[in-house]
Amino acid sequence: MASQQSIADFLLDQLSGAGPVSARKMFGEYCIYLAGKPVGFLCDDQFFLKPTALGRSLIPEPVEGFPYPGAKPHLLITPDQWDEREWLCQVVRATANNLPEPKSPKPRKPRI
Repeated sequence: MASQQSIADFLLDQLSGAGPVSARKMFGEYCIYLAGKPVGFLCDDQFFLKPTALGRSLIPEPVEGFPYPGAKPHLLITPDQWDEREWLCQVVRATANNLPEPKSPKPRKPRI
């Protein structure tokens, strides 16, 4: 089941205090970015945050889930936690700060 656009818009609005946040639609679901760095996924209208030690420490009772089949476990941020805007922004910022910078794509080899 694909995530609803209205849910993605609400989540992005809640995260707007964290910094430049955006979402990119992929296969009916969304990848959530903070300052161009992927921090989580919105799948089946559920927010899955990439796991980091600092992010996990800020969540009172961390719950893990899988955003899609074959994925590594992520931290599930339940919809009732989305209403705590300040806390949500803090957790997402901490996660982004603890993730490595995204790798730049390799240049394509010219065709012969």
